Amino acid sequence: MERHQRVVSRVASKVKEYFTRKEAFRISHGSTNSTRPSLKNRVVDISELNNVLKVDTTTALVEPNVPMDRLVEATLPHGLVPPVVMEFPGITVGGGYSGTAGESSSFQYGFFDRTINSVEMVLADGEVVKASEKENADLFRGAAGAVGTLGITTLVELQLIQARKFVKTTYHPTTSVAQAVKKVRTQTENQQNHYVDGILFSKDHGAIITGEMTDEIPTGHEPQTFSHAWDPWFYLHVESKTKDVSSPVIEYIPLAEYMFRYDRGGFWVGRSAFSYMSFPFNKFTRWFLDDFCHTRMLYRSLHASGESNRYVVQDMALPYPNAEKFIDYTNDTFDIWPLWLCPLKQSPQPTMHPHTKGELKDDQMLNIGLWGFGPKDRKQFLKMNRDLEEKLGELGGMKWLYAHTYYSEGDFWKQFDRKWHEQLRAKYRATTLPDVHEKVHVDVEKLEKLAKDDWGLWARSIWPFGGFWGIWKAIQSGDWRIPKNSTWRWR
Repeated sequence: MERHQRVVSRVASKVKEYFTRKEAFRISHGSTNSTRPSLKNRVVDISELNNVLKVDTTTALVEPNVPMDRLVEATLPHGLVPPVVMEFPGITVGGGYSGTAGESSSFQYGFFDRTINSVEMVLADGEVVKASEKENADLFRGAAGAVGTLGITTLVELQLIQARKFVKTTYHPTTSVAQAVKKVRTQTENQQNHYVDGILFSKDHGAIITGEMTDEIPTGHEPQTFSHAWDPWFYLHVESKTKDVSSPVIEYIPLAEYMFRYDRGGFWVGRSAFSYMSFPFNKFTRWFLDDFCHTRMLYRSLHASGESNRYVVQDMALPYPNAEKFIDYTNDTFDIWPLWLCPLKQSPQPTMHPHTKGELKDDQMLNIGLWGFGPKDRKQFLKMNRDLEEKLGELGGMKWLYAHTYYSEGDFWKQFDRKWHEQLRAKYRATTLPDVHEKVHVDVEKLEKLAKDDWGLWARSIWPFGGFWGIWKAIQSGDWRIPKNSTWRWR
């Protein structure tokens, strides 16, 4: 804790300097799972805050830059695991709190921040405070999902639950979008399920995936793993298992392997890299390029290549009654498959998380993950994304704010309680920080000007230079070494 306090003191001092000069700043964590463009001016570096400080019988004391894989590696030896573990190993605890993080256990526990007991924060004027349900409660819940616009999270007390060795995983095949949407909701009502999500491979082939933690494997079953180079990518495995069957298929997956089952291939985004480079996509090439196919490396490459500016990476939460209509729209407009389905327990309002209102108000929403290449033409790409936001609003849905956001300021704040949020910013002296819209909005004109003025950005827009540059920067990061040394992998 002494080391932690020294680092926080330095961060607070730096923040106070900016506050005194009335200058806005951005926060550097050392990594990111956002696809928003990053313009690095006036940065406060908190990358040193990356340790699990304590694990006891029910909680863990964790610094914000601890990624999910290191967190799980710290808790599993105690027979414990966080209730919500984001499926990408590199997503951090702080990112899960200040962003919107919901995964396959979120139908039961809600967004990641709902499993947190308290946080330590450095406010915009440099004051260090603690926030919980009992102390600065409005800040505690208001900062969740507010993308760092109320202060900097420096410590988190996180809830833990009992872990089991395996997840009894059932793939329920579906033959229509309507059936898949209905089955997702039905499976969230099954109290035996610890995890529920789904994959739609097309309009007439999908699989709803349920998981039940267990310590036993029946005789004749072998654990199925997904972390080793010769293992299948999870989504391809599920597709093959459910393609020609009508009955559920059951497998037993080691717990951590289940939690990070989408890491290799980044769900299915990694396949786009093979397409971009015109490289064969088969079991051998996936094995040969395995070091580049984990999510940390994929994100590094995506950012460095510049391809994130034309890649659709959107998570959108919708009311169940309108989910099928929205999928019909994305099929007709984007023709991107597969799609991810993830049921979410909503947070109490007011909130900066996606939520339903009015006649569509419910205790759950259905997240739909839409990830794939958009059109190369910038104007067409922009129009398609703006139309997507408009259609989403028509159907009572909301986007997650980690990705490209194109709303005008007025349209953005129609979705949230702006008065509540601005009162919080005033109360906690955060008005020198960028507000939420300013932080997440993609300024297209600024980016296009940068592209014209910066020959490096221009060069990266030419195929295949951007791809090679992305690969080179990913190699330089050293992130390819991390999976090899991960102790959570099943041996």
